[in-house]
Amino acid sequence: MATKTEDLGALRVGQTVRIGFAFLSICAFWQLYNNIVPLILTGTFHLGETISGVIMAADNVLGLFLLPLFGTISDKCKSKMGRRKPFVLFGTIAAVVLMVLIPLIDNSYFANPSAGKKILFIAVLGALLVAMGTYRSPAVALMPDLTPKAKRSQGNAIINLMGAVGGIIYLGLAAVLYPASKTEGLDHVNYMLLFLLVAGIMIAALIILMITVNETKVMKEMEEYEKMHPEENLAVDDGSGNEVLPAAVKKSLIFLLFSVALWFVSYNAVETWFTKFAEVTWGKGIGGASTCLLIANAGAIISYIPVGVISGKIGRKKSILGGIIIMTCCYLFGLWFTSTHDHFATLLYAIFALIGMGWAAINVNSLPMVLEMCKGSDVGKFTGYYYTFSMTAQTITPILCGFLLEHIGYNIYFVYAAAFMIFAFCTMIFVKHGDAKVGKTGLEAFDVDD
Repeated sequence: MATKTEDLGALRVGQTVRIGFAFLSICAFWQLYNNIVPLILTGTFHLGETISGVIMAADNVLGLFLLPLFGTISDKCKSKMGRRKPFVLFGTIAAVVLMVLIPLIDNSYFANPSAGKKILFIAVLGALLVAMGTYRSPAVALMPDLTPKAKRSQGNAIINLMGAVGGIIYLGLAAVLYPASKTEGLDHVNYMLLFLLVAGIMIAALIILMITVNETKVMKEMEEYEKMHPEENLAVDDGSGNEVLPAAVKKSLIFLLFSVALWFVSYNAVETWFTKFAEVTWGKGIGGASTCLLIANAGAIISYIPVGVISGKIGRKKSILGGIIIMTCCYLFGLWFTSTHDHFATLLYAIFALIGMGWAAINVNSLPMVLEMCKGSDVGKFTGYYYTFSMTAQTITPILCGFLLEHIGYNIYFVYAAAFMIFAFCTMIFVKHGDAKVGKTGLEAFDVDD
């Protein structure tokens, strides 16, 4: 029979799924935002692609400041409902109110255009991005807060799966409610119903989280568990009562954060430019190119849970290095294929499925490795560090890769992706901390207590 200590050290799958509803709502929102807002900016407000692109990049720029800021602020929160839930509560409510204004202003501007409405629309977009930025880090930090360090890769696998479900729900709604047969040829599309439905999903997810997750109770249990297992805390007392990271751990953290940036530079460039690359290289239309990216996402989704199990057996670092090797080999194959073939082949679908699987191996384990190096009171701050490096990469790489494609040629596409993955492999070699105890296999790696 399991002892109390062993129970506290188990991954509570049901609780992790309920925590994941916060990430589900965030991912549903961003799918909506990234798909619909560009259409409104260019279609209703007649802004050029460059200006629209700058506006769409604003979320990454704001995220560089907001995510670490509110992650750190939430670390210090003393609310009765917990450290993270107040930010999730008020951030979600503010975001829902503001997002419903988007189609309202859009419809009003189409009916009666004015400069004031255009300015108001941009202002609401800015406020909406701020609202989302206030609670993303706290929402993501909630899982590691309430999960033993050794189980965070498995927990992150579940969280990523919940996020994927949120995106799929949105895509399903959009496909059913706004098929091409209903929107083709229209001067203006009213997206209010879609925004209201996603707002409803966000509110429902918020209610589930607020009612079913007792953050303060479980947090006390995790603090008790950490006291029972001080060996899992890499921070040490600096002699004045403050806990700091030893120099060797700081070195590992720096190399890991640079690795995060490098693999996001690689993968985000592939996502951003593949449609154009397929068109230029093979004359492939947007439908075929999008299918490749969809298969990559599907490969990641079906891999999340198996990757969590494998990580529990061989460790996070080895899983990440394995994912990097898989993706690098796929990119090198793509380089060879495009240099020897002038047409698309169905074999590439399998390659993109492997790319998605490799990305899952990296994505599931990278944040838990970062958080393994911090003490419990700094989870929000270290989550912010992770997002600072990943979002900086996602802000820079579309511009850098686009510049190279324009001035060197599209034959640089897979070279660029493979090179940055190789750089990430090199920096990961120097990461010596952040792994978890290994040894359990199969479902034992999840410990399905609830």
